[in-house]
Amino acid sequence: MIGYYIIAGAIFIVSMYVSNRLKSKFKKYSKLHLQNGMSGKEIAEKMLADNGIRDVQVISVPGMLTDHYNPAKKTVNLSEGVYMQRNAAAAAVAAHECGHAVQHATAYNWLQMRSTLVPAVNVASKLSQWVIFAGFALMALNYVGPTLLLVGIIMFGIGTLFSFITLPVEYDASKRALAWLESANMVTQPEHAAAKDALKWAARTYVVAALGSLATLLYFISIFLGRR
Repeated sequence: MIGYYIIAGAIFIVSMYVSNRLKSKFKKYSKLHLQNGMSGKEIAEKMLADNGIRDVQVISVPGMLTDHYNPAKKTVNLSEGVYMQRNAAAAAVAAHECGHAVQHATAYNWLQMRSTLVPAVNVASKLSQWVIFAGFALMALNYVGPTLLLVGIIMFGIGTLFSFITLPVEYDASKRALAWLESANMVTQPEHAAAKDALKWAARTYVVAALGSLATLLYFISIFLGRR
């Protein structure tokens, strides 16, 4: 189990670094006020309208960096720091979340695949660690321990697959957001550069999560193969 804690520790350190850089970037670009004077809410509503999307509502949710698109309720949920703010960071986040709404409206393949996995991931994420540790604890029993470990690994693998499918979804949403911000003349050149940098660091949080999940999965697989 020492190997697991080393991997978990390394992932934690890298995740904290990327997370702190992301917060730093958003704090910096929150001071770069938009020349068009539009709020995150207004930008989101305009991007939706420009893409012919009339059935998605833009709402405010509490918290910091809690922004997300809910395909079930068809809502673009913007955090308090984005919804009413009029800066480059708010513009980037608002447009990015609307990028997911555009993906949904156009039946973007990766988003559909990701949505299909959500029910399985919700179950697997809650149980995989417990099943894996139960497998380790019962490894002395010839069949029960290894079988439990394998089931746990499969469940953990579903989560890892989900994290990698999330990558093209997130990068594509940012690509759509930046393209629209430029084509619709929503931002100046410096504002666009700031939005691009902010979204780049946001995307890196997903990359770190995916690689960390893969490293952990491979560790569990090596344990299973080594104890068969």
